[in-house]
Amino acid sequence: MAVFSHIEKGIFLKLFNRGGYVLNFSTNDFDIFTMESVGVPLCEKYQMSKGKSLTAYINSASDENCVKLLKDLLEYYELNYESEYKKDEDEESGWGYSRYNAEYAKTYNKCRECMDRVTNRSTPLAATAADLQEKFTSEYLSKQIELMLKMQTENPTDAIGKAKELIESCCKTILDELNVVWDKNWDMGQLTGETLKQLNLTPQSISSADPVEQNIKAVLGNLRGITSKLTEIRNAYGSGHGKSATFTGLEVRHAKLAVGCSITFVTFLWDTYEGRSHS
Repeated sequence: MAVFSHIEKGIFLKLFNRGGYVLNFSTNDFDIFTMESVGVPLCEKYQMSKGKSLTAYINSASDENCVKLLKDLLEYYELNYESEYKKDEDEESGWGYSRYNAEYAKTYNKCRECMDRVTNRSTPLAATAADLQEKFTSEYLSKQIELMLKMQTENPTDAIGKAKELIESCCKTILDELNVVWDKNWDMGQLTGETLKQLNLTPQSISSADPVEQNIKAVLGNLRGITSKLTEIRNAYGSGHGKSATFTGLEVRHAKLAVGCSITFVTFLWDTYEGRSHS
């Protein structure tokens, strides 16, 4: 089964094909772009307009090349047509000329959803990650989550590094919010340990009168185990340390495991912190 359905390909073509033109490319620029993307100068190959050449290629190319070209074109669109699919506050208020186009914005969002699905950026954890980005007020933390999800398929080694960094950033943010001084020389165990302590999430904080005391203590005790083992994986396979020329990274599935653990742990910490703050 093709990764993109015929209808989905049509949605991409609707976004890129502008009456025979492809976005703002000249014929020469478009041939250079497609040559660099998939190794084929489309207009030279098909001897047709840019739009028709693109359509002909997308309908006949392998799944791999189809995804590659559409992905590159979508990234080009996002870089050069942001004002077309994103509203500008000044323009909305009448202070500027608006290029925003609701129809193209709708089409772009459908294209982005399709591409995220195919490139595995949209995962069962994607909704949780998006929720975390809303909760974290820090732009840096939001950027870490975005990069981590993207890298888990494109660069598993960096994704593992980012998974560890996300936990560090979350712990430091919580401690800062609680006005707790932390040492920059702390290792991951010390940092997460102090955070769990401040949030009353240590085994010692559970009352012996609780009917499931031992179970809860076991779960809380394992929380720190997640972070320490993730650090070990990161040190051996993640980014942040120099590697020899013979280094072989782990697979995408390993990166997804690290990313999943990181997001789950950070979600639990942040929800606990918010619950404490609002109580």
